Amino acid sequence: MKAGGRTADLRRDAWGHGILAVAPAVSAAGAERVLVDSDGEVAVLRAEGIAAVTSGEPDIDPALLYGLPDETGALTTRPVMRFAGAVMSTKPLRPGDAVSYGYTYRAARDTTVALVTGGYAQGIVRALGNQAHVDVAGRSLPIVGRVAMDVCMIDLEGDDVELGADVTYFGGRGTAAAGLALWAAATGMTIPELVTVAGSHGARGWEA
Repeated sequence: MKAGGRTADLRRDAWGHGILAVAPAVSAAGAERVLVDSDGEVAVLRAEGIAAVTSGEPDIDPALLYGLPDETGALTTRPVMRFAGAVMSTKPLRPGDAVSYGYTYRAARDTTVALVTGGYAQGIVRALGNQAHVDVAGRSLPIVGRVAMDVCMIDLEGDDVELGADVTYFGGRGTAAAGLALWAAATGMTIPELVTVAGSHGARGWEA
C-alpha cells in the first residue's frame, strides 16, 4: 500500500473482489478507513468495527492493494484475484476445421482444442476471442474462436490435458498473472473495469 495511505477504495464490491473479505484484510494491514458505495455497506462494516465512508478520495494505490498490472503488464504486488475455469472436454481438429460461432477461427494444422468453463456471462469479454491467452499448467495457450455465453475454446497446441484441468484467465502466479493488461489492450476497457466485471459475475472461492 502507498506509504502514509489512510483510505482504501472498496467501491463496486471492492472492485469485484468481495467487500466483506477485503475490508477486514485492509483494516488489519493498517488502512484507517475504507471508501464504499452505500450507507448500507457503511453500517455493515461499522458493525464489524471497520471505519467506512461514502465520500472522500482514496489515497491507497489500488494497483498495490489488489495486485493489478499497469498497462505494460508490470506487477508491483501479487494479484489478489485469480480468475479461473476448468476443461470440460477436448476435440481434435484437422487443418481447416473451425470452432465456435461464426467460424472466426480455423485450424492451420492438426491440433486439439479444449472447451473451458467461462464465457461472457461470467465476465470474459467477447472481444477476447482470438485475442487473449490463458495459463494451463504453466503454459500460455490462446483462446480461439468467439467467446460464448458460458464457455470458450482454447488451443492446446499439441498438449494433452485431463478433464477438469485448471485454466487461469488472469491472476495467480503463472503466465496469466498480468493477463489483465492484455485484456485491456484487446477490449479498450480499463483494467479496473475488467476486474470488477469478472469479479462481480464469476463464482467466488478463496485460496490460501
